[in-house]
Amino acid sequence: METETATRWLTEAEQCTWRTHLDVSRLLMHQLEKDLQPFGLTNNDYEILVNLSESEGHRMRMSDLATSTLQSKSRLSHQITRMETAGLVVRVNCESDRRGLYAVLTDEGMELMRKVAPHHVASVRRHFIDLLPPEALAALRASLEPVANHLRDERG
Repeated sequence: METETATRWLTEAEQCTWRTHLDVSRLLMHQLEKDLQPFGLTNNDYEILVNLSESEGHRMRMSDLATSTLQSKSRLSHQITRMETAGLVVRVNCESDRRGLYAVLTDEGMELMRKVAPHHVASVRRHFIDLLPPEALAALRASLEPVANHLRDERG
């Protein structure tokens, strides 16, 4: 880690941009979660359903799912237990590794995903995508890609 002798404080414009980003991130995630509540889902539940629904065989190793959703294995295990109780997923032993487990989307989980996805997409559009012109979306993506790539590299 590099040690600096002087702190590089944010300029007024940088601080305004940073705080706007934080506000948008918090407010948007809060609103998206609120829009999932009528379906009995949280943002974390939905992210797990998306990952499983898009995976081959609608299954993922628990360790890969934890990595994909940025959750600790312990937190994910508790989350999956709640989702198992709701009938959305099941855990299945890995044939090639006795210690490994898969999270598998159930038919009920897939049906809920098909029901919720259109509402979630409409929510994303209403609260984010449709508020920005296409050129602003392209510029935002181009601006955020280096940050996302840097953070992925930091993760390893």
